Amino acid sequence: MQPSFAKWLLSAPPNVVSLPVVHLLPEGSTVRCVLSDDRSLSLSRFLASFIRPSDELEFDPTAANPVSELRVVRRTFGRAAQLYFAPIGYVTQPKADKRSECFVRAEVINGRLGVRHVYLPNQAVRDYFYFGNRKRAGCEEQTLYDLLRTVPKATPADLRLALKVRLLELQADAAPKDQIQSVERAFNLLAHPDLRSCYEALLLDPEAPALFPYGGFGAMLAAGELSPDRETFFARTILSFLPDRRERRFRAPLRRVEFHDGHAVYRDSRRKAELILDTISLPLPFDPTWNQWRHLVNTKFGVEATFVKSGKYRLRGGDWHLVDWETAVPSRVNIKLPSDTEEVLSNARKLYHRFGQYFDAIKRIRLQLEEEPLERQELSRFCENLGIPPDFDITQISWKPDYDRFYYGELRKRTRKMFLFRDEYIFELEHTVVVEVPQQGHATYVFSRPGNLNQWVRNYARTHKEDLRKNRANAAELLGFLGRVMHGRNPKTWLKDLRAKVGESVDHSLTVETQP
Repeated sequence: MQPSFAKWLLSAPPNVVSLPVVHLLPEGSTVRCVLSDDRSLSLSRFLASFIRPSDELEFDPTAANPVSELRVVRRTFGRAAQLYFAPIGYVTQPKADKRSECFVRAEVINGRLGVRHVYLPNQAVRDYFYFGNRKRAGCEEQTLYDLLRTVPKATPADLRLALKVRLLELQADAAPKDQIQSVERAFNLLAHPDLRSCYEALLLDPEAPALFPYGGFGAMLAAGELSPDRETFFARTILSFLPDRRERRFRAPLRRVEFHDGHAVYRDSRRKAELILDTISLPLPFDPTWNQWRHLVNTKFGVEATFVKSGKYRLRGGDWHLVDWETAVPSRVNIKLPSDTEEVLSNARKLYHRFGQYFDAIKRIRLQLEEEPLERQELSRFCENLGIPPDFDITQISWKPDYDRFYYGELRKRTRKMFLFRDEYIFELEHTVVVEVPQQGHATYVFSRPGNLNQWVRNYARTHKEDLRKNRANAAELLGFLGRVMHGRNPKTWLKDLRAKVGESVDHSLTVETQP
């Protein structure tokens, strides 16, 4: 039930004008809207289809893009029908009002007309996103599963297979674009576990709370009424919503994928990105037990996807803060696995088993490494004495999930002798000694090569990094500290800088930027 307002509103902000529409003139992909004062606005054909001559158009002509926020008023038989078009941000979770009716509230982004929020009743969200396919004649009882020609018990992989088959059928039949889009929208809703649960609850009870998919962020056109204080537009119906989206390409560590029964979720707090995957989009026979050892998987997979903007609230310093995220559209995800993925997974599973099998011995070694550095061959003998087989990769004793093989591999192939110490690797190179934590955000510490390496290592173990950087007690001078090489966004830039620092000839092609 929508509130009823008096016809008098507060005055609009100073720069806002309200002018009658005189003509609508098609111009290619746009429509020129001519107003009563002879000025004109260029509208999309879709938006212009809701506007008629004699409608009043309210907008801010001083805005950089005046048509990004519009209010349309149509007066018919003394009543005013209103449309509101604006960019929205985060949409709240459903909650009940005083009448126990659910609603959500959408934030208006950079509003110029005085509107701060759009009030969306549960029915508006439900009918547009979840029951939109039922508007066609004869489809009043059609479900999204029917649209995909699958069953409610379909697994995530079954849903994706059904989508592929339906799209092929529709393309063969030269089906209209809106029919193809409705099938894809049905899949994108059902492929998201939370939205699928919401939809199934709505099938059982149409008054159940309806989530706004992916949390909002986009351009919305709604029909309703403006509140007297002009701060809230009370929508009755959502006419259109176009989410903010963009294409992204990157390589993602497989160890950050959380495996569930039938689907997997990749979340990256640095990229603020989230992907929901199934056994077809991520072609691996995964199950929840993979979470036991996924932290040992040291490979990355390629991601090409269309992402829509979303948002998550995080508690920081006792206050809730909205953090911008992006979620991949399930139907627009393309994953490329490295050719050696099966071997990497097998090695990770085997390593997890061995860590458990030799848990006590490895724990003892790690305690020893906290106290003193151990050279690789010495460490191998130590492992052998504790019953650890010789084919065990002792590098893994100090390895952390966030470590990057690129940094370690480039130094390892240059090394003459290697030590493990706490969470670091100490490499003796031809002209220098390098201390490395092979992780993004860290730095490579470079020292001149000492005459007595074993004594140098013992001295280094007693020195704090801050003492080196500040040369406290001449620590930098005594250890021959030459400087740091930062791990930047492009690892090849790090390699170029490292080669210069350790006295190698520099290949300047390494400065070419790579896709992050």
